[in-house]
Amino acid sequence: MTATTAGTSPHEPGPGPRPPKRRGVELSLLVCAVLICVHGYVAVGLARNGAVPPDVAGYGAGLGVLALVAHLAVRLCAPYADPLLLPIAVLLNGLGLVLIYRLDLETPLNRAAPAQLVWSTFGVALFIGAVVLLRDHRVLARYAYVSVTAALALLCAPIFFPAVNGARIWIRIGQLSFQPGEFAKVLLAVFFAAYLAANRGALSHASRLIRGLQLPTGRVLGPVVAVWLVSVGVLVLERDLGTSLLFFGLFVVMLYVATGRIGWIAVGLVLAAAGAFAVGSLEPHVHSRVEDWLNPYASIEAGQGPGQLAQSLFAFAAGGVLGTGLGLGHSVLIGFATKSDFILATAGEELGLAGLSAIFLLYALLVARGLSTGLGLRDPFGSLLAVGLSSIVALQVFVIAGGVTGLIPLTGMAMPFLAQGGSSVVTNWVIVALLIRLSHSARAPLPVPVEAGVIAPAEAVRQ
Repeated sequence: MTATTAGTSPHEPGPGPRPPKRRGVELSLLVCAVLICVHGYVAVGLARNGAVPPDVAGYGAGLGVLALVAHLAVRLCAPYADPLLLPIAVLLNGLGLVLIYRLDLETPLNRAAPAQLVWSTFGVALFIGAVVLLRDHRVLARYAYVSVTAALALLCAPIFFPAVNGARIWIRIGQLSFQPGEFAKVLLAVFFAAYLAANRGALSHASRLIRGLQLPTGRVLGPVVAVWLVSVGVLVLERDLGTSLLFFGLFVVMLYVATGRIGWIAVGLVLAAAGAFAVGSLEPHVHSRVEDWLNPYASIEAGQGPGQLAQSLFAFAAGGVLGTGLGLGHSVLIGFATKSDFILATAGEELGLAGLSAIFLLYALLVARGLSTGLGLRDPFGSLLAVGLSSIVALQVFVIAGGVTGLIPLTGMAMPFLAQGGSSVVTNWVIVALLIRLSHSARAPLPVPVEAGVIAPAEAVRQ
């Protein structure tokens, strides 16, 4: 018989193998991400001015310090987190700063890169705060109704402020402006996850048959549907149809994941199509965007020159496979939204199909790792929250990319991390922080229950 450790029964399991933390991999990827962004910054300077930008060292050092501090927070407080999430976020944020800086050279009186860097720093600070302070994601479930109340308040607030470019989605106080709908989407994801997790059994089993379709009872489904209707109704009044579509998709995806009934996808598509047709037909601001989508070259045929969507399509076509090179495109002709709604057109023109595909793959990898985190979690709330946060990124990328490429009508949203917008970049850093926390919980060793005679508890690896 082999000797056993003192104080441990020969029939008790010893400590199981720990999963690798992969923090070294994360640090290596962060170095690569920062170097890629610095290379892009230098390429813009060489293309536009024939010289390396004088502040390239400051840009590289600033981005590197932000990445390093964020990495240290993850290493100390979430050591088992997914090693790909943070490098992807840093790379996308850095590329966004490069593209905005490149467009600033065309509009020297309207520089946006310095403000975007400040907002990115604030976003990383919130990321660090969330990773350090949120030790157990399940605490968020206790604040489900606080979250939904705050979300509805944020959504209603812009109604009392003047419209900007046809939509009431901004709050302006002096020189400060922000988009509260960006923060509301995270709060609604927390509420949906908590409510659906708590009522998962009732949603799956307690149902009534209506025209061959099994639907949950109104008592169970009523509160969450009411919250969704109020939020979407407010957004329609504000003419923010892009965020309305995002919230609708988030609601349907999370309801499908919670119940496992594929019929919700079909119902969601039908309702989305009906709502889009009604709003697109009756609301003038949206109707004009539908008309531009159906015939983006109408203004050219009328002798008025190309509109924004036509210029965006021209930019993608000019990029070809490999692009014109950073700093050598003409996407600034798109107009006022070139740094926000249409920044993907700049990437398509100057990086080409190859660079655009790489950006989409980064987003796809970010979403895939988030969904993988949801599969690895054992508590329903955490699983639904991971799926909801990943769906927010996926839906937002689809809505924006589809709009600027002519696949769907343009809705006016910010591309995650890439586009100009402080509210957007801060919110996306919070999303990544929550996914980091969730992935740590999914991959961390599980403590083995302490039994009589066991002095030190062993640890088991999450499968």
